[in-house]
Amino acid sequence: MGGSNNMKKPVLVVMAAGMGSRYGGLKQIDPIDKDGDIIIDFSIYDAIQAGFEKIVFIIKKENEADFRAAIGDRMSKHIQVEFVFQDLHNLPEGFTVPEGRVKPWGTGHAVLSCIDEIDGPFAVINADDYYGVHAFKMAYDFLTSEEKDEDVYHYMMVGYRLENTLTENGHVARGVCVTDEEGHLIKINERTHIEKHDGGTAYTEDDGKTWTMLPQGSIVSMNMWGFSNSILQELKARFRPFLDDAIANNPMKGEYFLPFVVDELLQEKKATVKVLKSEDKWYGVTYKEDKPMVMDAIQNLKDQGLYPQKLWEEA
Repeated sequence: MGGSNNMKKPVLVVMAAGMGSRYGGLKQIDPIDKDGDIIIDFSIYDAIQAGFEKIVFIIKKENEADFRAAIGDRMSKHIQVEFVFQDLHNLPEGFTVPEGRVKPWGTGHAVLSCIDEIDGPFAVINADDYYGVHAFKMAYDFLTSEEKDEDVYHYMMVGYRLENTLTENGHVARGVCVTDEEGHLIKINERTHIEKHDGGTAYTEDDGKTWTMLPQGSIVSMNMWGFSNSILQELKARFRPFLDDAIANNPMKGEYFLPFVVDELLQEKKATVKVLKSEDKWYGVTYKEDKPMVMDAIQNLKDQGLYPQKLWEEA
């Protein structure tokens, strides 16, 4: 390990509170190989190989027993596992949940829930996406490299080639990244309806009446970030003004999105975000019909020797 000894070891934060909303059931806990492993098993395996020693799962309190049974108990032999609960009622003093609201407060609030569990740099991932070996290595290496410039926060994001993140079974929502020539993020354009179209890839904003083609090799975000601890204080400070606005204007559905806060910091020149490109194919089960393809792909990775057939026996 290079660098100074007082550097805190990076932690991996897994966002798993929005579980199963896209199709029925706890899909993070749905096996994708014949050995009973789920997508997050592969991410944890890759994270351990990359050097991570602690994982924080952000979950709903009511899913705790399921998570401990499916993940916590077998993982804790290999890595320190903590659970943090994203709770609708966990609001700053002076705020209460709007009458009738059930929707969680979003990814920014989820990460903010970890504030007491993390005292150093950390990476953030979704529980139900397969990111690939290289992503975790790049994230860990970035988070353990020396900070040069104290005036600006140095963050990172792992980006994927758009064509590596599509489904055959419908459309996907992706954040399309705009970067400068040094590979730093300028902004993310959220496209909520992207699909294969006319031999390429396109998005629509009017339910398919008109389509805009996206160039091949466009880089998209799959919600894998690397942050210094500073982001937690920023999320905390910006949550109040967000709530003032949301409670007044969109009390049932307003969400505090992590990328929006990152974008604010970019616009204010308080942070830079280095976009590290992964050539790996992303896998995820957006639709039930995606599952057989993901299972085949995972088996193929095992056949190539990227993973042992039984992940946790040999780890």
